[in-house]
Amino acid sequence: MRSPLNLLTIEEYLNLEQDAEIRHEYVAGQIYAMAGASEAHNLIVGNIFALLRPHLRGSYCRAFVSDMKVKVKAQKADIFYYPDLLVTCDPNDNKKYFKTNPNLIVEVLSDSTETTDKREKRINYQTIDSLKEYVLVSQDKIKVEIYRQDNNGNWTVEILSKDDKLSLDSVGLTLTMADIYEDIFNL
Repeated sequence: MRSPLNLLTIEEYLNLEQDAEIRHEYVAGQIYAMAGASEAHNLIVGNIFALLRPHLRGSYCRAFVSDMKVKVKAQKADIFYYPDLLVTCDPNDNKKYFKTNPNLIVEVLSDSTETTDKREKRINYQTIDSLKEYVLVSQDKIKVEIYRQDNNGNWTVEILSKDDKLSLDSVGLTLTMADIYEDIFNL
């Protein structure tokens, strides 16, 4: 049965999404189609995942790319986002189609997603108790923003450029900008 105002229930959304040709994010009963990704976007996500996966092997931490959702409960609304990359280190975070306790989330910015990733998603992701780092990677220039939660629950931001290294404290891995931007030209 449909909810008031033709909003989808979580169950309806999850069922529809299993067979959907296009991925959709879910915000309080409404769904939003996801845009396609560029070559640079795919390379950046692949580069980070290729270094994360072997680093995490043998631990409780698991890395997921693009097709794994994160469920957020923000301001009494249920939200499902598809981050470009996420890591969860909670062995009980074992839902088949979404995760609820990520330690690390990475989004690669594009013109169509930058505002949403920097504002709405950042604010909503930062309500997740387990999240320690939220990383935004530019695909148009060598620039990375990392939002970190300290031991007091406060969030800080660090902006990195060409000669800096990205220290992912939540998983104990350091990446160079050359690692992140490998095979991407004209930056």
